[in-house]
Formats: sequence, C-alpha cells, structure tokens
Amino acid sequence: MSGERGRKAASSMLFKLTESVLTQGVSFCVSIVLARLLSPDDYGVLTILMVFIALSQVFVQSGLNTALIQRRDVDERDLSSAFYLSLLAAAALYALLFFLAPSIGAFYNMPQLAPVLRVLALILFPGAFLCVQNAVVARQMAFRTLMLSSLASTVLSGAVGVGMAAMGLGYWALVGQRLVSQAALTTLLLWRVRWRPRRVFSWERARGLVGFGWKLLLSSLLETGYNNLRSAVIGKKFDAATLGYYDRGRQFPELVMNAVNGSIQGVMLPVLSEAQDEPLRLKAVMRRCVRVSSFLVLPMMAGLAAVSEPLVRLLLSDKWLPCVPFLQILCLDYAFYPIHTANLQALNAMGRSDVFLRLELVKKSYGLVILAVTVLCFHTVEAVAWGGVVSTLLAAFVNAWPNRRLLGYGYLEQMRDLLPPLALSAAMYAAVRAAGLLPLSDLPLLLAQVAVGVAVYAALAYAFGLESLRYLTQMLRATLSQRRAP
Repeated sequence: MSGERGRKAASSMLFKLTESVLTQGVSFCVSIVLARLLSPDDYGVLTILMVFIALSQVFVQSGLNTALIQRRDVDERDLSSAFYLSLLAAAALYALLFFLAPSIGAFYNMPQLAPVLRVLALILFPGAFLCVQNAVVARQMAFRTLMLSSLASTVLSGAVGVGMAAMGLGYWALVGQRLVSQAALTTLLLWRVRWRPRRVFSWERARGLVGFGWKLLLSSLLETGYNNLRSAVIGKKFDAATLGYYDRGRQFPELVMNAVNGSIQGVMLPVLSEAQDEPLRLKAVMRRCVRVSSFLVLPMMAGLAAVSEPLVRLLLSDKWLPCVPFLQILCLDYAFYPIHTANLQALNAMGRSDVFLRLELVKKSYGLVILAVTVLCFHTVEAVAWGGVVSTLLAAFVNAWPNRRLLGYGYLEQMRDLLPPLALSAAMYAAVRAAGLLPLSDLPLLLAQVAVGVAVYAALAYAFGLESLRYLTQMLRATLSQRRAP
C-alpha cells in the first residue's frame, strides 16, 4: 500500500472505528437501560421478527451496495438505478410481510406478532436509501460524515426506545428504537452526503449491477438465513424467554465484533478494490487486515468471555444471568470472524462473486447438518450454540481455500498470521480468570479484571514485538499529526 494511500486508509479506518465504537457504545448503554426495563420475553418477540426483517433487508441492501463499491467507475445512472431497484424490492417485500404476518404469528402461537411485524417492516424503506448512501460514503471514504450521522441517529433512537420502555410499552419500545434509528440515519445522510436520487434509470446499468450483485445477494441471503435460523428454531422449539437469553448473550460479542472488525472491513473493501488487478498488493493489504483485526478482536473476545458473569450481573441484573453461558460460547464463535471477512472481502474486491457464492453453498450445507444434529440429538440451546462454533471453525478452512490459488495466501499462512494474537489472548484469558477469584464485589472485581487483561496483553505484545502493535501505533501517530497540521 502506497504511503499516501496508506495514510488515507488509516485516517478513514480511524474515523470508521471511532464511528463504530461511539455508536456501538451508545447502543450498548441504551441496551443496558432497556434490558433493565424490559423482560426476556420482550426481546424474544423482537428476535423472532428480526429473522424475517433481516432476510428482507438482504434483498433491499445487499449485492447492489457491494457492486457499487467494487466498480472502478460509477456515475449517477448507476446510483439512481440501484436506488430504484432497492426501493422496488422494499415495496414488494413489505407487501409480502404484511400479508404473511398473521400466518407467522400463528406458526409461533403468538398472534401479537402480526401487528408488530407490519409496523417493524417499514424499516425496509429507509434501507433503499442507505444501500446507495453507504456505497457513496465508502467510495469517497467520507467516514467522518458517517460517524457523526450514525452517532446522532443512535442517540435519538435510544432516547425514543428508553422513553417508550419507561411508559410500559414493552416490545414496542424495541420496535420504535429500530425504526427511528434507520429513519434518522437516512435523513441525516441525505443532508450530509452530496447525493440525491434523480429521475434517471438505465436497464443496462441495472443489469450490470445485478449481474455482479445477484451472486452476492444470494450469498448474503444464505448467510443471513443461516445465522437467523438458529433464532427461528430456538423460538419455535423452546420459548420467547429462552430466545431472549440467547439473543442477549449474542449481542455482547456481536457488538464488539461489529465495532472493531466491521470498521476495518468497511474501509478495506474500497482499498482492496483499488488493488484488484495487483495480486501481490492485494495479498499485502489482506494480510494487514487479518493481522490488525485479529490483534484487536481476539483479546476483546477472550476478555469478554472471562468477565461475563460479573459484567452481566452488574449491568443487566441477576434476571439476565442465564445468558452468561451463551455469551461465553458466542465469544469463541465471533473471535474468528476477522479471518473469514478478510478472505471474503478479497474475493469481493476481485469481482469473484461466483466463488463467493460457491463457498456459501458449501458452508451452509454442512452448517444445516450440524444445526439439525444439535437440535434433534441434544435438545438444548447450549448445544445449538456450540454447533455454531463448530461451523465457524470449519468455515475458516473453506473461506481460505480459494485465496491459496488466487493470491498465494493459503490457510497455513493465514494461521501463522493469526497465531501470535491468539496465543497472547489465551494467556490474557487465563490471567483475567485468575483475577476473577479475588474476593471483591462486582464493580471492583470487573475493574480489576479489565486492568489485568489490558496490562497482560499490552505487555506481551510489546515484549514479543508484535508487528500489528507497531503498525497501529505508527498509523495513529501519523493520523493525529495530519489532523493537527494546518
């Protein structure tokens, strides 16, 4: 990566990371307040409905967004054509969900789901705008704009959600929070991003975008459907409260993964796309992505798993303690996402959506078998969660296979890049667990464990001279110096 491009990527990564940390931090604070005001059943209701919303959002936002980022040259015809296609998909899917809502409620023996789904599905329409807006932001690397807009929409939606929960509106508070978040973000980006849909549409451009994007759309549909299938099965086989515990346990590691790994990957796709015709440069950027994201994500997941019980008791109260086993299991699941996303983003950057789709078909085939075995043979939610971990570990092999041939970056080399932060995170986990034996109340204990974890990981990284630590330090200094320069 050239010096100028590297500095621009580092600056963009810093803004993207800041945006994610701030928005995820505010969302986390809001979720703590909501968890104390609402019951696990309320969260279970929303989790069931988000299965159908998430699948619908794939059609509205996925595929075309990546196609717009991946293309070297994009003009107004491409952007407006993508917007109108997304808007048409949103309208069609809203109509479908509106009419299927009573049947979905009957399937789960929860008739109250029908009116809630009909309201929540309105979230699809802002998604048509966000599909193009996010692509424009990524192409321009205007992540400062995204940071400010995301933070404002998160604060506003959090205030609405907490207010509705305090009024005793139950799961409607979660619905209101989601709707306001998407609507506010769309409105703010319309104001901040210099793009508006124009009255132009090109079937030729639309076919070109769909030609690349349909494979990614199908891949995203498989990924989203598979990821949400566990929630759908748990909600049907067990009850809404159990699903609420599972979902709450998932939200902690998912928040960390989205804040750190999502930030890096969001910036890396446009950078990788610029190097799509230079395999050596593409490999170098991808290796940097794997090393940096693993250096940050692995210790966070290890630390989160180690402090899970006092953290949940302190923040959410004792009524949420049943979510602790799920939290610990899912930390292990999410810990290896950096290596997955780096491999898949490289394929996107090279325009190999065909390979991407084949990988998803392979992963989901064995994933469904594992899910069926855990549900039919073990009959516990913990077994379902562990099945997800097994699927994720196998996916590391599958995702790395094409890049061994395309970039010369195979599984063994990727594991060598992953091994140093993994070993240091394991040592840190042991130290944090040992600190958990101190005879302290929850808050002092949690602070002591966090302090031990940070100190041990930083000291080990410095002692062993991890390259990612030097890189992050240098890029941070360079970015801050650039911001201070007149």
